[in-house]
Amino acid sequence: MLYLVGLGLGDAKDITVKGLEAVRRCRRVYLEAYTSVLTVGKEALEEFYGKELILADREMVEQEADNLLKEADVCDVAFLVVGDPFGATTHSDLVLRAVKLGIPYKVIHNASIMNAVGCCGLQLYNFGETVSIVFWTDTWKPESFFDKIEKNSQNGMHTLCLLDIKVKEQSLENLMKGRKIYEPPRYMSVNQAAKQLLAIIQNRRLQGINPEITENTICVGLARVGALDEKIASGTLQQMSTVELGDPLHSLIVTGTMHPLELEMLKLFSVDSSNFDNNACQRTT
Repeated sequence: MLYLVGLGLGDAKDITVKGLEAVRRCRRVYLEAYTSVLTVGKEALEEFYGKELILADREMVEQEADNLLKEADVCDVAFLVVGDPFGATTHSDLVLRAVKLGIPYKVIHNASIMNAVGCCGLQLYNFGETVSIVFWTDTWKPESFFDKIEKNSQNGMHTLCLLDIKVKEQSLENLMKGRKIYEPPRYMSVNQAAKQLLAIIQNRRLQGINPEITENTICVGLARVGALDEKIASGTLQQMSTVELGDPLHSLIVTGTMHPLELEMLKLFSVDSSNFDNNACQRTT
């Protein structure tokens, strides 16, 4: 049996009872280590679960998944995922491969940022398409995520922006030379994401376009959701470009049309409460 087990968002104790029981009866336990991270390390998980964990990086899961599945054909194997197992499309691929090989699987769900984002007070059914904001480079500065944010905004919907994670990445030079040398991990912060959005807004204006999203659009920055040191800050996009929320992981919400209750909740986390006075985005039920 292959078990896909969600670990939740905080620390070792966020695993469900059902998930923990599955982990403890499995002969081999893999920890997926590239789509997200917990606030505690592998050692803390091993101590709490009472099991040795095998780190599964992107290369292993995408290129050597068949080896993992061969093990699941002869014994119980657990594949641990931070958040919920289906928070990343890679894990759907793992299920499809298992089915093709005739290997039974079981999914044990847990909280993910996709539902825990409601902690800021914005109503989940008012969210549109989720987007990913990637790190720009000197030669690659995509803007497609901005178009999706604008489309959500035009429909009155909020946008959850998942911020880029770079783990076990190689420089172009090392990649071309086949050297297994990896760059230090990088995690995008709320202020980095906000600065990229502000740059896109300026680019659009230079092209004669009046963007739907502006420096004054109300946004929400979230850090380490589900952990004891969780942080939430609300304010304008301009303010989000300077806010410091500490260690990863971070997420950013660009709000659409807001219900008065949503506005009241966001005031609890405001960088400057005057942002919400006479806000033109209120919607009545």
